[in-house]
Amino acid sequence: MLSIRSLRLSLRFVIPLVIALTVLAYALVPLVDNLMLRWFVRDMDIRAQFVANTLHDPLVELLQQENRSKINALLVRATRDERLLAVGVCTTEGKLRYRTRAYPESIGCLPDTAPGKKISPLHRLPQGAVHVSINPIEQEGAQIGSLIVIHDMSFVERRSTDTRKYVIMFITLLGVIISVITVFVAQLSWRGWMDGVRAMIRGEGIVKPFAQPAVASELQPLAGDLRQLLRSYDAERRLADDVTVTWSPDFLRKLLHDQLAGERIIVVSNREPYIHIKMPDRIEVHRPASGLVTAVEPVMRACSGTWIAHGGGTADRETVDRNDRAHVPPENPEYVLRRIWLTDEEETGYYYGFANEGLWPLCHIAHVRPIFRSSDWGQYIAVNQRFADAVAAEAASDDPVVLVHDYHFALLPQMIRKVLPKATIITFWHIPWPNPESFGICPWREELLKGMLGSTILGFHTPFHCKNFLETVDRYLETRIEHESSTISRHGQLTLVESYPISIQWPPPWQETQPPVSECREAIRRSLGLAADHLIGLGVDRQDYTKGILERFRAVENMLENHPEMRGRFTFIQIAAPTRSALEDYQLFESQVRNLADRINERFSTGSWQPICLKAEHHEPEEVNRYYRAADVCMVTSLHDGMNLVAKEFVAARDDEQGVLILSQFTGAAHELHESLVVNPYHIEQTAEALYNALAMPDFEQRARMRSMRTLVRDFNVYRWAGRMLLDAARIRQRERLAARIGRDL
Repeated sequence: MLSIRSLRLSLRFVIPLVIALTVLAYALVPLVDNLMLRWFVRDMDIRAQFVANTLHDPLVELLQQENRSKINALLVRATRDERLLAVGVCTTEGKLRYRTRAYPESIGCLPDTAPGKKISPLHRLPQGAVHVSINPIEQEGAQIGSLIVIHDMSFVERRSTDTRKYVIMFITLLGVIISVITVFVAQLSWRGWMDGVRAMIRGEGIVKPFAQPAVASELQPLAGDLRQLLRSYDAERRLADDVTVTWSPDFLRKLLHDQLAGERIIVVSNREPYIHIKMPDRIEVHRPASGLVTAVEPVMRACSGTWIAHGGGTADRETVDRNDRAHVPPENPEYVLRRIWLTDEEETGYYYGFANEGLWPLCHIAHVRPIFRSSDWGQYIAVNQRFADAVAAEAASDDPVVLVHDYHFALLPQMIRKVLPKATIITFWHIPWPNPESFGICPWREELLKGMLGSTILGFHTPFHCKNFLETVDRYLETRIEHESSTISRHGQLTLVESYPISIQWPPPWQETQPPVSECREAIRRSLGLAADHLIGLGVDRQDYTKGILERFRAVENMLENHPEMRGRFTFIQIAAPTRSALEDYQLFESQVRNLADRINERFSTGSWQPICLKAEHHEPEEVNRYYRAADVCMVTSLHDGMNLVAKEFVAARDDEQGVLILSQFTGAAHELHESLVVNPYHIEQTAEALYNALAMPDFEQRARMRSMRTLVRDFNVYRWAGRMLLDAARIRQRERLAARIGRDL
């Protein structure tokens, strides 16, 4: 027997159901009546038109003969249809000339039946409703009268009554069935189910709604996944709403622990974060001039894990253990560096050939033709597979979090996916992504795209690069693309394509130890033999044709031409680390840079002063930072770039809030650092004028611009960049685990 409490719980379902069905009945019956009436009126219109068309020709002939008896006989025969009540013929003057016996007197010829005038077809008579149709009778294009066709509509009321009865019976029966089912289900599972849901949300054990322990044990893993998913969504919502979050190494560690259960990250890149160089009497450790290393190395320090990279230093083999691992940083080890050794043939084909003679110019609009060779492609596949094998060997579980970096490893995500299907693979593409037409130049475009779509998340610097990638995939592969959610589905594998603007460490690692700005200015000027008030411009780049170094030098030359007062007062220092010197294009470019610097110096030099100081050698980050602090202007004039972290490094170094940043509009940084002087590097005169304005800019304006840019770099630092990707990865991992659990257990 049902308890009072159970009955009350059941009534909570039944009473609202009864009210809803009653309201539905009252709303539905008039709707059905109106719908049926419209159907029948349409039917009567068609019938009346058919009758009029049938009678028209013989009626015209009889009207000409004025044969009343035959006309009446014709009209009477027409009314033998059970629903056709009466027929009449009216003159054009509105006089009823012929009619059948049942023709209603009250209708007559309807005085407002002039040609083209609309009237209601329904009329209410004492004996019931009728449908009236007025049809013109024409002879040789002229109207000579009207045929009035009247149908009996009383059958509509009878059918409407039957329909209302059936609708009410159906709703009543439906209500009874639903009420019975509702009461049954409520009594069976309400209390246990609600208690179970509450227990899952609170993190307690599963309450057995059906008093079967087996069910509870099966639902226990699902409950755990559900709780984690809820926490993930809640954490993401809080982070989105909380603008006061300070992104730091500690916060990133906490995020990794909370959202990814303390997962150790596996990073894959071609360039290693630390290079061991053999000197005559010692081994030196260098950090390469790489934006990728600048961004990712602080993240690895915060998250720990393993960094897999190509070991190319002359002492790299001497500084690893038997498993090719080294603990770095050397002064305070915080993560593991796993080195991969490449033969000269592999490095030539994979790195110098396919990656840097093919993909690099393909993705950069820098007017250097990409070169693709089948032999290079073969080495590219082989090296990517070697790195995939290394990831599998370093993974401590079957579902690691792997961060794949840059264009050297376009095939790697799919290769990892084959050996570790459950892995969460985040691929970040550090360089621009071209439009579909440009990418179509690559002979292996489909293979590269398929490889990249092995990623769980595919990141780019800007939404524009994401858009280019989506359009490229849409052009060359059969996939399902959801532009609203920026996802690509291929063979059941879903890839999120998202923009994550990369940044730098904040505060800089040498924030507490760097010398004051005044000391840096004095030391740099003294080393170059310059006066204390001498103005300095600075460029920091690898010697790459995409960086706009030649255009920068020409802008300096143009500025000195147009503003001769700057001669002897201004020197431009170009730090240009050699890179890829084995390639002919880079050898030619290095020669062009030297020759142009020499020509400009020869043209303008006076005494010991030279306008351009070219430092074509490697500089450690701490040393570059001193140049940032000493410079009055920093010029970043890339012809095409993903982000360019030099711009952000310069801003971060200027805690005195002085100095001016000149920034190419073709960098990703230009979309963030709006207070810089943004230029088109191809427009030499514009860039030259921006350089002069920067040198002449008053201190208060420099301070206002630099303060705004420093706030942005501080808030949107590298920890935020990594954190946003890891948050998305955690959300996707929880969703996939929950989906797998539901598919297996339910």
